[in-house]
Amino acid sequence: MARGCLQGVKFLMFAFNLLFWLGGCGILGVGIWLAATQGNFATLSSSFPSLSAANLLIVTGTFVMAIGFVGCIGAIKENKCLLLTFFVLLLLVFLLEATVTVLFFAYTDKIDRYAQQDLKKGLHLYGTPGNVGLTNAWSIIQTDFRCCGVSNYTDWFEVYNATRVPDSCCLEFSESCGLHAPGTWWKAPCYETVKMWLQENLLAVGIFGLCTALVQILGLTFAMTMYCQVVKADTHCA
Repeated sequence: MARGCLQGVKFLMFAFNLLFWLGGCGILGVGIWLAATQGNFATLSSSFPSLSAANLLIVTGTFVMAIGFVGCIGAIKENKCLLLTFFVLLLLVFLLEATVTVLFFAYTDKIDRYAQQDLKKGLHLYGTPGNVGLTNAWSIIQTDFRCCGVSNYTDWFEVYNATRVPDSCCLEFSESCGLHAPGTWWKAPCYETVKMWLQENLLAVGIFGLCTALVQILGLTFAMTMYCQVVKADTHCA
C-alpha cells in the first residue's frame, strides 16, 4: 500500500518538476533572445546598470531550471537528500518573494522617492558614450507612453543645461524637435504614467502572483509528501 502511494506521488512529483524545468527553459530562452536581439535595450537605473529585463529572465530561468532538475532527479531516484534540497530551495524562494512583497507595500512611499531620484540621476547618462541601452530605453518609454521626463519635462533642462528635451518627447517626431517650444512636447510625467499603467493592470499582476504562489505551494506539498512516503517505505523495508 505504501509502495503504491509512493509510486503515485512519484509520478506527480516528476510531472510537476518536468513542467517546472520546461518553464525555466522557456524563461531562459526568452532572456537569451532578448539579450541577443534587444541588446541595446537596458535598464533605466543608473545605480543598477545590469538590472535589465534580459538579465533578470536569464537568472530566473537558470534558477528555475536548476530547482526543477533537482526535483526531477529526486523523484526518479526517490532520493531523500535531493527531495529535501528541492523543498528547502523552493521554500526559501517562496519566503523571499513573500518578504519582498510585504516590504514593497510597507515602504511604497520610500521606494517611490528613491526610484524617482535614481531615474533622474540616470537621465544625465542619456546620449553619453557606452549608454546606448539606457538611451534607447528612455526613448521607447517616452514614445510609447507619451510622456517626458521622470516627474516633469523640465527634468531634461538640468541634463542639457538648456530649454530642450530629447526628440522622443515631441508630440510629432522630427529631427531636433526637442529644441522647439514646450507646447510641442508631451507634458505627462513618465514615472506617474507608467505607475498608473501598472495600477490599471494590477489585477493581471495579482493573478500572476497568486498563480505563482499556488504552483510553489503545490511543489512544496508534493516534495514533502514524497519525502514522507520514501521515509515510510524505507521503514517498512527495514
